[in-house]
Amino acid sequence: MSDMITADLVDLDLSADTKEAAARALAERMVALGRVTDLDGFLADVAAREAQMPTGLDGGIGIPHCRSEHVTEPTLAFGRSAAGIDFGAADGPADLIFLIAAPAGADDAHLTILSSLARQLMNAEFTDALRSAGDAAAAAALIRGDEPAAAGSEDSAAASGAASADAAAGSTAPAPGASVEDASAPASGAPAADERPFRIVAVTSCPTGIAHTYMAAESLENAGREAGVEVTVETQGSAGFTRLDPAVIAAADAVIFAHDVPVREKERFAGKPTVDVGVKAGINRPGELITEVRGKAERGEVTAGTAPGTPVERAGESGEGYGTKLRKWLMSGVSYMVPFVAAGGLLIALGFAIGGYKIKSAPSVMDHFVWTQTDSWAALMFQIGAVAFGFLVPVLAGYIAYGMADRPGLVPGFVGGMIASTINAGFLGGLVAGLLAGGVVMAIQKINIPAVLRGIMPVVVIPLISSAIVGFLMFVVVGKPIASAQKGMTDWLNGLSGSNAILLGLLLGLMMCFDLGGPVNKVAYTFATAGIAVSNPSDSAMKIMAAVMAAGMVPPLAMALATTVRGKLFTETERENGKAAWVLGASFISEGAIPFAAADPLRVIPSSMVGGAITGALSMTFGATLRAPHGGIFVVPLIGNAFLYLIAIAVGVCVTATLVVFLKGMRKTAPGAVNSGTTGDTSTATAQAKQPVAA
Repeated sequence: MSDMITADLVDLDLSADTKEAAARALAERMVALGRVTDLDGFLADVAAREAQMPTGLDGGIGIPHCRSEHVTEPTLAFGRSAAGIDFGAADGPADLIFLIAAPAGADDAHLTILSSLARQLMNAEFTDALRSAGDAAAAAALIRGDEPAAAGSEDSAAASGAASADAAAGSTAPAPGASVEDASAPASGAPAADERPFRIVAVTSCPTGIAHTYMAAESLENAGREAGVEVTVETQGSAGFTRLDPAVIAAADAVIFAHDVPVREKERFAGKPTVDVGVKAGINRPGELITEVRGKAERGEVTAGTAPGTPVERAGESGEGYGTKLRKWLMSGVSYMVPFVAAGGLLIALGFAIGGYKIKSAPSVMDHFVWTQTDSWAALMFQIGAVAFGFLVPVLAGYIAYGMADRPGLVPGFVGGMIASTINAGFLGGLVAGLLAGGVVMAIQKINIPAVLRGIMPVVVIPLISSAIVGFLMFVVVGKPIASAQKGMTDWLNGLSGSNAILLGLLLGLMMCFDLGGPVNKVAYTFATAGIAVSNPSDSAMKIMAAVMAAGMVPPLAMALATTVRGKLFTETERENGKAAWVLGASFISEGAIPFAAADPLRVIPSSMVGGAITGALSMTFGATLRAPHGGIFVVPLIGNAFLYLIAIAVGVCVTATLVVFLKGMRKTAPGAVNSGTTGDTSTATAQAKQPVAA
């Protein structure tokens, strides 16, 4: 750490009275030494990190920190404030302020050294020594580890050195299989030498992964020693993480998660008593967490297995704005709903195709089913599809709540979604029910519940209370207004004609081609599928579904056509992608155009939007209808006015392909540039080769 902090980076008489002023004063010292190139840019990055989570810690410590492109090398500045500065800690102002600056691409070695400092901050001898340091050079030497934390204190010096050594080696706990008693004297309450200690595995992580991650690890390990408990920690920091030995996890009696970002590979720890808290809880109250998880183990409370990559682990990450979280919660619900739409919609469409529209009035196949009659099979498909469609709103609401509050949100979410279906609040009701259910569960989870009741909270108390509250709100408070709004929107769609319908088709076409399977695309698609998610959709709803699918087919088909007619304008890889895009586009998979949009977004995306808008408008003009929510050309027999529908797609494809070819042809760097015969002009081919060809 000798090159990270010097006496010039220490201010023992920090006069700032706010955390912003303190960060600026210390950052100015970094600028003076050439460690930071842009003061305001760096401070903006510090402020952004502070907005994610306050960096004040109990014990009078503030650790503002960030990774920034304005930092030339890992740097640490230290300030000591006599008056104290508020960094958001529960116990009051901080008098020891450490400003940590890491380059955006800091290497593992530097980050590991910074993590060793974070661990030292958990040692009282170290912080006491800093408070009594007489000059800047002495304080810098203490932080670097050049001097022991307290003169004559061998234990303190050893602890400080051990922290640095552990961090440098990537170790965060005693060696697997080694008991805590081997490393230190048994604390009060520790088990006897021949008794197996209680074993805990823990994971700590924070948004930046520089400081809090390692401080929580050190705090948990220290508390474990005091309690006679063996604690093994996996730190998931910016320098990456070393997975705990599976044997250590298997032998553990309990698990503690202290994190503000999703735990990676969380499923490894399933089936054990678990405490799941924020990283600051791991720093400030490790003893309570150990006591709590031991209590869960005694009561036999364990967590169920979780599959990797659930919406909960993808949504609501620390530091994201509310708008981003809301979008992710909604997309979680939509992602689970879409398979029901596809399965149910296609079955209903096949039922209509085989038995005609009269099939919706057929008696239940339980009462009447003849194996040799076509109408019986058509009725069977229709009725299975109708049942699948019945799940749409409950699944949407349930998994929005799941994205917000994890598994406890499922029950009130499904209940609220079913109520929305019952009162004809439809798709809008499902959205509101899911958000209400997730919000109610999150509020309940914040209540401090006595330890004796925590075991029944997730299976009895939370489902009971949250379902009652959500049910009351949906039936009595918000349900009727939402149902009225849903009816108004349906009536408006049914009344669309002429120029209004054409403008809607144009708008939906633009949305479908804007981000090629992204959030905007999914909003348009969900809007269309919601309209046909009933047993008897209106003619306008089926026209909207047709326009959306037609526009979504345009970008990949257009890229396939462009690579066929003017292959010299594309790289060899793009030409290969173009062959696959024929099939993807024909199957209504808009993502088939993503490799082209990623390599050349300024030409491909606007061209796609123009073609998609034209196709959507033409589909509406021709009055094409579609009962199936997916399928591309494979459901053409189910499309009303199919010939004109295909004409609309062909026009959009030709427009987009023409625009792409024209725009790519204009980008030559000099008139008369020599073509290579395979990849277009040399400079263009080289530039394209350096670009990514996949999302």
